[in-house]
Amino acid sequence: MATLKIKDLHVSVDSRPILKGADLTINQGEVHALLGPNGNGKSTLLLSVMGHPKYEITSGTISFDDVDITTMSVDERSKAGLFLAMQYPVEISGITNADFMRTAVNTQCKDAVGFFEFIKRMDKSLLELGLKSDFAHRFINEGFSGGEKKRNEIVQMLLLEPKLAMLDEIDSGLDVDALKVVANAINKQLQETDLGLLIVSHYERFYQQVQPSYAHVMIDGRIVCSGDNELINRIDSEGYDWLLKEMNLKLAKQPDKKLVYHLGICGIKERS
Repeated sequence: MATLKIKDLHVSVDSRPILKGADLTINQGEVHALLGPNGNGKSTLLLSVMGHPKYEITSGTISFDDVDITTMSVDERSKAGLFLAMQYPVEISGITNADFMRTAVNTQCKDAVGFFEFIKRMDKSLLELGLKSDFAHRFINEGFSGGEKKRNEIVQMLLLEPKLAMLDEIDSGLDVDALKVVANAINKQLQETDLGLLIVSHYERFYQQVQPSYAHVMIDGRIVCSGDNELINRIDSEGYDWLLKEMNLKLAKQPDKKLVYHLGICGIKERS
């Protein structure tokens, strides 16, 4: 059973410290929720675990399956069994979903998956996510709605069959019906495999459908509190003020502009 261990992780972006000693352990087969106010390091933690080159690890370690992955490339971490469903999936013109995913799957298999066998598997995954089969032959995320992009991320997760998946606000942009479809697909994967999950979401509704056994709160780059569903429920009803007061904490200072880094192309998009 693989275990993700994050120890005293410090990470900077453009010389600005964001993670300031994060500690977290997740075993394969467990479901963890990561909560916290915006801008306090949740996405940074996930991108750092996945190996985004813009996120500089200044100290601390990340290990997976008893192997130090701190200096591994993104593709090496993926081959080791890690997966990240991104908050802002990027559009890639000229490359179809099928070509991209078949290449990705075959880099992780000892025996290459044939074209027709792969298309059968992809069609099944698309059907589970309520997407038409022609999505396999469309360019990656091009012309997709926000909800379709998020569902397409879960299609990728189903096909790659990771040991541990990180979902960064996968529920944002989904309507009520699409949220149920995504949650059902995730729950099915949890039942059929030993998938471990780290979920970032602001909405209790999603946590009601994909129920975590563990919950953690990140404030100013550190995990300051851990618990279970009761912690999620209290934050949903009372917010974070009680925790800030109880632990004498302050929120991280926000930059004037938020920079969103896309994994893989390392492009930067300014958001107001």
